[in-house]
Amino acid sequence: MTITITAFENSPDRGRGLARDMRVRWALEELGLPYEVRLLSFEALKRPEHLAHQPFGQIPSLEDGDLVLFESGAIVLHLAGTHPGLLPEDAHARARAVAWLVAALNTVEPPIVECTMAMIFEREQAWFAARQPMLEKRVQARLQQLTASLGSAEWLDGAFSAGDLMMVTVLRRLVSSNLLDAWPPLLAYIARAEARPAYQRAFADQRAVFEAASCAGPEAPA
Repeated sequence: MTITITAFENSPDRGRGLARDMRVRWALEELGLPYEVRLLSFEALKRPEHLAHQPFGQIPSLEDGDLVLFESGAIVLHLAGTHPGLLPEDAHARARAVAWLVAALNTVEPPIVECTMAMIFEREQAWFAARQPMLEKRVQARLQQLTASLGSAEWLDGAFSAGDLMMVTVLRRLVSSNLLDAWPPLLAYIARAEARPAYQRAFADQRAVFEAASCAGPEAPA
C-alpha cells in the first residue's frame, strides 16, 4: 500500500520549503519510497476526518498501511526506523542520530520559532524592540553551540542521517533573516543538505503545489 501524507493545499510558507510536510517528503525521497500527498485546505484541517488522524488540526500526518501517525518528527523517525538509509546500522551511532533529531525539535527549534514568529506577527507591538534582542540572543546561543558540535565535519555524526535532515529543516527557518550570517559553517552545512538530490526533489514537489495554488488564487484561512 502506498504511503499517503497530508500537506497544505495553499501553504503559508509560499513554496519556500518551510512547512513541516517538507521534512516528511525529504525523508521519503531519501529512502526511495513512493508516496501520495493529500492536499488540505485550512477549512479541511478542522474537519472530523482530519482530526481523527491529526488531533491538533495540523499537517503533516501519515498513513502507512494500518498505521496512522502525526508529528513530523515521529513520522521521520518511523520511516527511518523501518527502512534503511537514514539511520546507521551501529546501535550507538543510531542512538546518536536519534538524539540529534530530538535535539533539533526540542532544543534548537523552539527559540528559532519564537524569534521568527515575533518578527512576523509582533513587529508592530510596543514591546517588540525591547524583547526581540533577547529572542535573537537565545537563537545565537544555540547556533554557537551547534557550530561547535559540527566543527569541520560534513554532517553532525558521521554519515548524513535523519538527525541532519531534521536539523537542516529547523535551521532553514532562519534563511530569510540575518541570524545565520555569523555562522558560515552552518550556512555551508545547509547548502550541502540542499544539494542532495532527494532534497531537491522534495522541494520541487512542494514548490509545485504552491505554484498551482497561486494560479488558482489565494485561499483565506478559515
